[in-house]
Amino acid sequence: MDKTTTLLCFLFFFTLFLTTSLSKDLCHKDDKKTLLKIQKSLNNPYTIISWDPKEDCCSWVSVECGDATVNRRVTSLDISDDPASGQIPPEVGDLPYLQTLIFRKLPNLTGEIQPTIAKLKYLRFLWLSWNSLTGPVPEFLSQLKSLDYINLSFNKLSGSIPASLSLLPKLEFLELSRNKLTGPIPESFGSFKGKVPDLFLSHNQLSGSIPKSLGNLDFNRIDFSRNKLQGDASLLFGAKKTTFCIDLSRNMFQFDTSKVNISKTVNRLDLNHNGITGSIPVQWTELSLQFFNVSYNRLCGPIPKGGDLQRFDSYEYLHNKCLCGAPLQRCSEDSSNQALSLKFITRIN
Repeated sequence: MDKTTTLLCFLFFFTLFLTTSLSKDLCHKDDKKTLLKIQKSLNNPYTIISWDPKEDCCSWVSVECGDATVNRRVTSLDISDDPASGQIPPEVGDLPYLQTLIFRKLPNLTGEIQPTIAKLKYLRFLWLSWNSLTGPVPEFLSQLKSLDYINLSFNKLSGSIPASLSLLPKLEFLELSRNKLTGPIPESFGSFKGKVPDLFLSHNQLSGSIPKSLGNLDFNRIDFSRNKLQGDASLLFGAKKTTFCIDLSRNMFQFDTSKVNISKTVNRLDLNHNGITGSIPVQWTELSLQFFNVSYNRLCGPIPKGGDLQRFDSYEYLHNKCLCGAPLQRCSEDSSNQALSLKFITRIN
């Protein structure tokens, strides 16, 4: 065997030995201690019951680590679909390199959102939904400048929405639906520091008018449904915007649809159960709609023919003042006269 072959064999076996030795515990010892404290704090839930102190914590279920070869730091913790009981362990704040934190579908997870989360300066993805969390949406979230995703839906959070959330420079998704939030939509939401995020605030008890500043933004997806919002919501529309989905259903909005131009990019439009007046514009026949509902309003006049408007059944048009035409009943002469009167009154006003 020549010297080159001998050297290559030596390097191969040395590398194999080194890799085997190091792979026994690549996880940083402080992170491992912290994870074991979290396990104990949650009463050793079934999902993570397999965590073994003798094994590398980077190999544990629900845990991910960074790419460094030695002393890898925990970057992701995902505990979901478990009867785990207790509160969010304060020790989560002692995982300094955490980028993703998920506590989801833990119905027995109670208490307020843990303030030690404010220590996680690298956190990008925060998903705390389908739990039983109480208390406010914390102000400290605005300190986490790396956050681009926040989902706190399906909890029992109360109080107002912090205006400071608009200060997050990388935020792309904000989901606060199905809580008990009150008060108005913050005026500051008309001036997000970075990209305009997808905004989901449905199924709360929000009140007041939509801030005029929101009219200057080009939202991709927006859902304000099932609140107590009122006033003119037409400012959210615009022919030059790139909105894909807009749901304003089951509020107390009042505006004239005949004056509203909607972007051709709109795919889902839900306006049911409001006090919306006017007629359905012919321009709406240009939309490629997968979902559409204008029922339980005060719309009048014939439904324009063409596009996708006749593809939906009568349910999406029911209980309006004098709306007619397919898929509803044929328009009578009285209906046409009412529609003309309505347009005349609208022009005068």
